[in-house]
Amino acid sequence: MKYILVILFFCSINLSYGQTETDIQLAQYYYTNGEFDKASMYYEKLYATDPSKVIFTRYFECLMEIQDFKTAEKVIKKQANANKADLELQVTYAQFYEEVNEGSKAKKIYEEILESVNSNPGLTIQIYQAFIARGKVEYAKATLDKGRKLAPSYPFNFQYADYYSLAGNKPEMMREYIDYLELQPSMKESIQLAINSRVDLSKSESVDFVALKELLIGKTQKQNAPLIYSEMLIWLFVQNQNFNGALIQAQSIDKRIQGDGSRVYDLGLICVENKANDIARKCFDYVISLGSNQPLYFEAQKSLLNTRFIEITTNRAYSEQEISATIQDYKAALERLGKSRFTFQIILELSHIKAFYGNQIEESIQDLTQLLQTPGLTDMQRAQVKMQLADVNVLGGDIWEASLLYMQVDTDFKFEPIGNEAKYKNARVFYFDGEFDFAQGQLGVLKESTSKIIANDALQLSVMITDNYGLDSNYQVMMWFATAERLIEQHRYDSAFVLFDSIQINFPMHSLADEILFRKGKAMEQQGKWVAAAEFYNDLLKFHSDDILGDDALFRLADMEENQFQNKEKALEYYKRLVIDFKGSLFSTEARNRIRILRGDANIDTEEL
Repeated sequence: MKYILVILFFCSINLSYGQTETDIQLAQYYYTNGEFDKASMYYEKLYATDPSKVIFTRYFECLMEIQDFKTAEKVIKKQANANKADLELQVTYAQFYEEVNEGSKAKKIYEEILESVNSNPGLTIQIYQAFIARGKVEYAKATLDKGRKLAPSYPFNFQYADYYSLAGNKPEMMREYIDYLELQPSMKESIQLAINSRVDLSKSESVDFVALKELLIGKTQKQNAPLIYSEMLIWLFVQNQNFNGALIQAQSIDKRIQGDGSRVYDLGLICVENKANDIARKCFDYVISLGSNQPLYFEAQKSLLNTRFIEITTNRAYSEQEISATIQDYKAALERLGKSRFTFQIILELSHIKAFYGNQIEESIQDLTQLLQTPGLTDMQRAQVKMQLADVNVLGGDIWEASLLYMQVDTDFKFEPIGNEAKYKNARVFYFDGEFDFAQGQLGVLKESTSKIIANDALQLSVMITDNYGLDSNYQVMMWFATAERLIEQHRYDSAFVLFDSIQINFPMHSLADEILFRKGKAMEQQGKWVAAAEFYNDLLKFHSDDILGDDALFRLADMEENQFQNKEKALEYYKRLVIDFKGSLFSTEARNRIRILRGDANIDTEEL
C-alpha cells in the first residue's frame, strides 16, 4: 500500500507539471498572437501558483490590453506590496493609476518612492534609474537633487549628466562631466567618449563646441586650476582639427610644469595622422628645442624628419630646393646623432630621398652599402636595407644586381611578408627583361601569398602576361610594354610614354589599352601630377570600365579626391560607386571603411548606398 501511495504521489506531480507546461505554452501562444483575453485566463492560473516577475508582467499586460482595470489594480497592488524593494515595479504601480486617470493615487506612490531616498548613494541611483526607465524624468531629477543634498560628498555627476542629456540640456550635461574631472582626472578618456557620443564638436561655430570651449577656458583661468582642464582643451581643439590651438595649449601646459614635452610630442603624432604636417613639425621642433638631455629629444628628431619624408613620398609636395633642404636636414641630424643602429631609420629614409627624389643614386647606394656594415643590426633590418638597395639598383638600371639582392632576401625570409615582396620584385625584374615564362613561374607561387597586396599584385601581373603573351604577333607588344614599365621604375617617364604611345598607334585595338592608361595614371601620381593622373583614370573608366582594372582606377580616383584634392563629397561618391558596381573587388572592404570615416556611420548598408 505504501508503494502505491508513493507511485500515486509522483504521478500527481508529473501530471501537475505537465499541465503547467501546457498552460505556459498556450499562454505564450495566445499572447504572441494578440489574443489577450484567452492568454489572460492561462496567465491567471499560472500567477496563482507562480507570482514571479515574468508571469506577473505578462498577466498584467494582458489585463491592460483587455481593459480589465479592476483585476489589473488588484494584481499590481498585490505584486507591489509583496515586492517593496522592486523600485521599477513601484513606478509601474504609480503609472497604472495615471493610465486610469487616478492622478492623486499615482502622485502618492511617486512621493512615497521619493521619500525613501536617504544618505545611501546606491539607493538614490537605483531610484533614479527606476524613474528614468519608466520615463519619469521629473521625479528622476528630484531624486538626484535630494540624494545630492543628503549625501553631499558623493558625486552624482554622471547621473546628472545623463538626466540633462535626456532633457536636451547639453551645456549642463557637459558642465557635470567637466566638474567631475576635478574629482577624478583618471576618468578623462571615459568622459571624452561620453561627450563625443552626445554632442558634435567637429564644427567650431556649433553651439556645443562654443559652450564646451567657454566652459573649459573659464575653468583654466581660475587660480591654481587643475591641469586636466587644459588637457581637455587640447582634446577639444583636436576634435575640431584646430591643431594650432591645441599646440598653444600643449606648449602652455609644458612650460607651466617645466615638462619634458611629452604632451607636445604626442600632439605632433596626432597631427601627422591627420596630415597637419606644418603643425606637426612645430610640435617636434619645440621638443627638440628643450635640449638633448630630454628623453624625447632623439624621438622628436626622427619624427621631424619622418614628417618631411611622408610629405615628399606620399603627397609629392616638394620642389628641387625643398629636396635639397630636406637632404641637408637629414645630414645635419646624422651629424648630431651619429650613424649607428639607433639612426637606422633616418639613414634608410635619407637614402630613399637621395635616390628617388634627389637624383643622387650613387650616394644612395654608398649610404646603403655602409649601413649594411653597421654593427648591431637585426637580420630583418639587413633585409630592409637589401630591399631598398635593390630598388635603387633598379632605378639606376642595374637590374641584375637588384635581382641578386631580391633573391637573397627571398631565400632568407621565404615565409615572411618581406620574402614574398622580394620574390615579387624579382619576378618583375625578369618580366622587365622579357623573361616572361620565368616571371610567370615565380608569380604562380605568390598568388597563394598570405599578404593580400602581394597576392593581388602577383595575380594581376600574371593575368596580364597570360592574356597578352604567347602569340608571335604579341611578343613585340609585350616587350615594349614591359620595357616601358621598367622605364617608369627608373623615372624615365617621357621614354616610357613614347613606348606606350607606340603600342596605341601601331596596335590601336590591343587588349593592353586599359593597362596603358592605368600605368600612365600611376606614373603621373609618382610625379605629383594629380590632375593628369585623374584624367587617365577617368579615361580608363570611360572606355574600359568592365576590364580587370576598373575597380583599381576607381579606387585611385577616390583616394586622390579624399587626400589630394580634399573633395570629400566626390571621394564619397567614388567609394560608394566602387562598393556597388564592383562587389567582388579587393578594395571593397577598404572602400567601406573610408565611407564610414567620411560619413561617421557605424554600418554601411549596400541597399542604402
